[in-house]
Amino acid sequence: MAENEDGSEKTESASSKKLEDARKKGNIARSKELSSALLLIVAAVALYSTGVLMAKDLGSVFRFNFTMDRSDLFDVSRMIFHLYGSIVEMMKSLIVTLLVLAVAGIIGSIMLGGLNFSWEPLMPKFSKINPITGLKRMFSVQSLVELLKSIAKVALVAFVSTLVIYHYLPEALELTFQSIRPAVSHGIDMVMWAFIFISLSLALIAAIDVPFQIWSHKEKLKMTKQEVKDEYKQQEGDPQVRGRIRQLQRQAAMNRMMSDVPEADVIITNPTHFSVALKYNQSGGQAPIMIAKGSDFMALKIREVGNHYDIPVIQSPALTRAIYHHTKIGEEIPHGLFKVVAQLLAYVYQLRNARHGAPRPETMPRFDIPEEFQWDGNTPS
Repeated sequence: MAENEDGSEKTESASSKKLEDARKKGNIARSKELSSALLLIVAAVALYSTGVLMAKDLGSVFRFNFTMDRSDLFDVSRMIFHLYGSIVEMMKSLIVTLLVLAVAGIIGSIMLGGLNFSWEPLMPKFSKINPITGLKRMFSVQSLVELLKSIAKVALVAFVSTLVIYHYLPEALELTFQSIRPAVSHGIDMVMWAFIFISLSLALIAAIDVPFQIWSHKEKLKMTKQEVKDEYKQQEGDPQVRGRIRQLQRQAAMNRMMSDVPEADVIITNPTHFSVALKYNQSGGQAPIMIAKGSDFMALKIREVGNHYDIPVIQSPALTRAIYHHTKIGEEIPHGLFKVVAQLLAYVYQLRNARHGAPRPETMPRFDIPEEFQWDGNTPS
């Protein structure tokens, strides 16, 4: 199991942030074996596809250079001409193959880990020249794995090469009895197949190396539990600080709500557990708006503010619960409660008019709450 420098075990998978930071630094999973195997396989296929054409072009170059006049050997300009012509002819034959190999090399390097470029690995670091750090790298698990891979590659390539030589040895010995053209063609064919078999053997090593590199990369980036906590604090902030911020936000919201209570036309209570404050603009044509609500202590504070500002406080437990649990602060009351609240406001206005000499209403009307607004204690507020 991976360990941190302080000895703590890295048991947690890397977070998305750590993976992204590692990628920015160029620390991603790569497999040299995959790149090498793909390059050799493509080279083998290219040799198989264009080997005959390359042999013909090579023969043309030889003929071009072996048929020059003796006087050309002492003429620098003619020798340069022959050299230039030879290079051009060979490039015509090799240019497509070289381009294909270049593309294969790029694809092989980005097949695992994707396309990524970072200046971080190129930056000078003291740890790269520190002999102690160098010794640690030499005797690390990674170095041991690389050594075992190298031994496996050499052994496997040697084994495959031995099989190929054993298979083609009789044919190779017969080449000495053939004419030049078929001997060259036959020789290229044997080299081509040997190349293909060796490439496939390296592909086997790559098939083992790729999952190992993915696993090794994940292991290196694992985090300790403390690192996970520290990163969470860094991203989200300290829980105590966030809790304090939320507390201040709630306090500010309550202060704003309480500052709106004096504008209420009526306060309806439970009478002890809930209180809601309604405001109605008769000229606005809108439904009454709930400007404040609270339970327990906040309900008491709303009633105290209402009494202080001489706002009518009406006790109606069912209506209070219906409005409290079905209306948000700053919103109009639900359409289904319009009739009931209208009866309540009419009663409140009668009480106000009674202060100026009008007849006082004998009793408060009975409020019939629609069944869908009757709160049974399970409806979420």
